[in-house]
Amino acid sequence: MAKGTFGVTTPIYYINAAPHLGTAYTTVAADTITRYQRMNGYDVSFVTGTDEHGQKIAETAEKNAMTPQAWCDSLAPAFTDAWKTLNIDYTNFVRTTEDRQTRAVQKFWGALHDAGWLYKSAYEGWYCVHEETYYAESDLEKNDDGEFVCPDCKRPVRYEASGEENWFFKLSEFQDRLLAFYDEHPDFIRPVTRRNEIVSFVKGGLNDLSISRSSFDWGIPVPWDEGHVFYVWADALIAYLTGIGYGDDEREAEFDGRWPIQYHFVGKDITRFHCVIWPAMLMAAGMPITHTVFGHGFLLTKGEKMSKSKGNGLMPADLVKVFGVDAYRYYFMSDVQFGHDGSISMERMVQVYNADLANTWGNLVSRVTNMTTKYFEGRVPEAPAAAAENPLREIADTLYADYDACMAEVDFTGAAAAVQKLASRVNLYVEESAPWALAKDPARADELAGVLYNCLEAIRIIALYLAPFMPNTSAEVFRRLGLGDIAEVTDIKEATAWGQLPASVAVEVGEPLFPRLDVDNLPEL
Repeated sequence: MAKGTFGVTTPIYYINAAPHLGTAYTTVAADTITRYQRMNGYDVSFVTGTDEHGQKIAETAEKNAMTPQAWCDSLAPAFTDAWKTLNIDYTNFVRTTEDRQTRAVQKFWGALHDAGWLYKSAYEGWYCVHEETYYAESDLEKNDDGEFVCPDCKRPVRYEASGEENWFFKLSEFQDRLLAFYDEHPDFIRPVTRRNEIVSFVKGGLNDLSISRSSFDWGIPVPWDEGHVFYVWADALIAYLTGIGYGDDEREAEFDGRWPIQYHFVGKDITRFHCVIWPAMLMAAGMPITHTVFGHGFLLTKGEKMSKSKGNGLMPADLVKVFGVDAYRYYFMSDVQFGHDGSISMERMVQVYNADLANTWGNLVSRVTNMTTKYFEGRVPEAPAAAAENPLREIADTLYADYDACMAEVDFTGAAAAVQKLASRVNLYVEESAPWALAKDPARADELAGVLYNCLEAIRIIALYLAPFMPNTSAEVFRRLGLGDIAEVTDIKEATAWGQLPASVAVEVGEPLFPRLDVDNLPEL
C-alpha cells in the first residue's frame, strides 16, 4: 500500500521553440525526484506540458503563414520527443489548447468571478509581448538607445494605453494574507534567497492583475464576457490542476486525493508568478496551496544565462549524442547544485563523466563481474557467515537515511555523492582485499567468495540508488546480476537492506557501461 501521494510539476513551457538544456534541467530534476518517491512507496504524479496561447504565439503563427493551432501542433512534438529521449516518465502532459484545459480554466475563473474577486477596467501600462508580462515602469531597464526594455529578455516593451478593457483579479487585497502565509509556511519558497526576494517584493505593495485580453482572440474564451480571452498566465497556471483531474467529473476523487502537491519546480525568473499570483489565486478559490515552490538557478555558459531567446541554448540531443542519456541526466543532477546558478562546460562534463561514471561506477561493475566470471564460473558465490560484517555494509546500512534526507531537501548533488561514497569504498575494498591474490590460495576460497559476494551486493544496492538518476543503466546492471525489473521496486529502504542478492545466480559481464571519453576527441555537435 502506498505511503500517500507525492506530486511535482515543471513549468508549463512556452511552445515557441524546442526545449534546450535549461528546460530539460527542470524536467530531469522533476523526473528524478518522482522516480525516487515512486521507489520510496508513494503514489506519484508528475505534470508537465506546453503553454500554447497568447499574443506572441498568434503573431509568430501569422509570420509563418499558419493558424495558431496548426503552429502549436507543429511544435508540440519537439517537447514530447525531447522528454522521450531523456527518459522522462511524466504522468500527465497538458497542452493548454486541449478541451480539458478550457473546462478547468473556465471553471476556476468562473468561480472567482461569481465570488466577486474580478472586476472590469481599462488597462494602461508597459507590456512585453515576448514574456507575455506587464511591468511597472520602476521594474524596467533602458537600452543604449534610451528605450525602456524588459528586465528579463531585454527587448523593448510597449506602452499600452488603448483603453482596452480587461478583467482584473484583485491581487492587491492579498498582500497581508500572502505575507502571513510566508511566515506560517517558511518552506513554501525555496531556496531561502528566493523567499527573501518574494517577501521584499510583496511588502512593496501589489497591483491588481489583468487576467484577460480583448485585442486578440488566441486564448481560452472568458465565458461571461464575449470577446475576451484569458491572459496567458491566468490560463497556464491552471494546467497544474488540470493534469491531476480538476474540471473532470470522472477524476474528481483523484484530484481531491492529490491536491495540494509537494512541489512546483520552476526557474528563478518565474518565481513571482508562482509565489505571489498563484497562491493568491488559490486563496481566492478557497483551495489549499502547494507545499513548496522551488526556484532553481540558471545554467550559465561563459557567465550568461542559457536560453532560447539569447540563442546560446544547446539542444539536449546534442549532448546525449556525446554522453548518452543517463550520463547526461547524472551530470546535471550531480554537478549542478539545484537552487543555485551553475556554470556548465564540455570540459567539466567530461571530467565528471570519467571520474564518477567511467572510472568509479562503470569500472567497478566491469571488474567485479569479470572476476566473478573468472573465479566462480559467472555465478554469484555463496558468502560465508563471516563475510556479513564488512566495511561496505557499514556504509550501505546508513545510505537510505542519508540519501532520503538529501532527496527531502531536493539536494540531488548530495544524494549522488552519498551513493558515490559507497561506490568508491567498494573499489577501495577490492584493492584492499586483492581477490586475484586470494584466488591463488585454495585455503582462502571462502574469503574470496565473501569478498566478491560483498562487492556484487554493494553493486546491487548502488544500482537501486542510482536508478532515479540513471534508470537505463541501473536496469542494465540488474539484468547483468540476474535480477528482476528494477522499475517494480516500491520500497527502496527494504530493497536495499544488506544480503538480498541470491547466490548461484548467473552474472553477465557485458560491454563497458561508460567508456572513457577524451575531451579533445569528442563527436562533432
